[in-house]
Amino acid sequence: MFTGLIEDLGAIRELRRGSDAVRLAVTTAIPAAELNLGESIAVDGICLTVTDIRADGFRADVSPETVERSTLGALGPGSRVNLERALRLGDRLGGHMVQGHVDGVGEVTAVEEAGETVFVRFRMPDEVARVTVVHGSVALDGVSLTVNGLDGRVAEVAIIPYTWEHTTMDRLAPGSRVNLEADLMGKYVERLMRPYLTGDDGPDGKDALS
Repeated sequence: MFTGLIEDLGAIRELRRGSDAVRLAVTTAIPAAELNLGESIAVDGICLTVTDIRADGFRADVSPETVERSTLGALGPGSRVNLERALRLGDRLGGHMVQGHVDGVGEVTAVEEAGETVFVRFRMPDEVARVTVVHGSVALDGVSLTVNGLDGRVAEVAIIPYTWEHTTMDRLAPGSRVNLEADLMGKYVERLMRPYLTGDDGPDGKDALS
C-alpha cells in the first residue's frame, strides 16, 4: 500500500525483455542500506518487488501483463520514474490510499499554466472514468492528485510547483500516456453496486462466466 507521495525521482538504467518477463534496473538516491529484498516499491505507480539491491539502486521483475497494461513498455534507459516505498504503519497518510495497481492508461489532452499552478487534463478509459468523481482522488503515474473537474471521460487536475518540480509531471504534454489508478473506495462501491445496476453478476456475487 502506498500514499501517492513521491520519495525520489529515479531513472531506468536497464530494461531487459525475456520470454516471459521484463527485468528492470532502476537507479535511485534512496540509500541501498534502507532497501530490503522482497519489499515493494511503486515505480510510476506500479507496485514492483525488489529482487536485487545494488549500490546505486535496485532491480525488479515485471510480468508481461503489467507491461501490457501500463506505460512501462515505452520506457528505456535514462527514462525518469516516480518512486515511492510502501507505507509503514504509523506514517502520516498525506496523499490517499494507493495500491500500486494500474487500472488503465490515460492520455493527456492539455497542459496549461495559470500562475504557478499547472492544470493537466487527461482522457481516462471507461474503467477509470466510471469511478472517478469531482474532488475525489486519482493516482497519475503514482502521484496522488485531486480531481478538479470532469467532462465525460476527461478529468482535470491541478499540479502545484513542488509536485511539478519533484516528480515526472514536468514531462507531460498533449499525447503523453500516463498510468492511472482509480480511487480505491470508488472501485469497491462500484463492485458492490454492480449487481443492482447491471445484473451481470451471479447470485453468489461472483462474475458470471456465461
